[in-house]
Amino acid sequence: MNYLAHIYLSGNNKKLMLGNFMADAIKGKQWKNYDTEIQKGIQLHRAIDHFTDTHEIVKKSKKILWARYRHYNAIIIDIFYDYFLAKNWQTHHHIELDEFVNSTYLILNDNRTVLPERIQHLLKYMIKNNWLYNYQYILGIAKVLQGMSQRTAFNSGMENATDELQKYYDEFENDFETFFPLLKQFVESKIEELA
Repeated sequence: MNYLAHIYLSGNNKKLMLGNFMADAIKGKQWKNYDTEIQKGIQLHRAIDHFTDTHEIVKKSKKILWARYRHYNAIIIDIFYDYFLAKNWQTHHHIELDEFVNSTYLILNDNRTVLPERIQHLLKYMIKNNWLYNYQYILGIAKVLQGMSQRTAFNSGMENATDELQKYYDEFENDFETFFPLLKQFVESKIEELA
């Protein structure tokens, strides 16, 4: 799952959301340097990633992309799944997407000094280009994939992945809609466990 899903899965807990949002920039045991609730968010993020990466439904999605994108397939699927979450937002959340996104940006921006420098830099571009809101559009995720492709050490070809999204659209959407309720159940249990 990518940024939108991680934020969504944090519920109404702001510190949990901060940890969940910045977790990719926290290496090893650095998470122990943060407030307890932020630590839980980092742990939650890692649990979500593990559950997602090892789930059979997600593996099925990734398999479609393997021949062309190899190990970049997991990154692409994370973005595709955020696309389906944003596109079908009204079936997953009672607050409109634009309101949710603006509220999220406000929280993240108000707490930016807590975020690692790399994430502060990313946040600036995320807000400027309104990534979270634009995930609902194929053009929006195409721009994200293009940016990610430019930052990879090798020629990933990720900028072309919307070709597969359109070609296998129904399969990807069905995989997401089948998987996401299972992920939500897992996260509810994990949050209780971390409490």
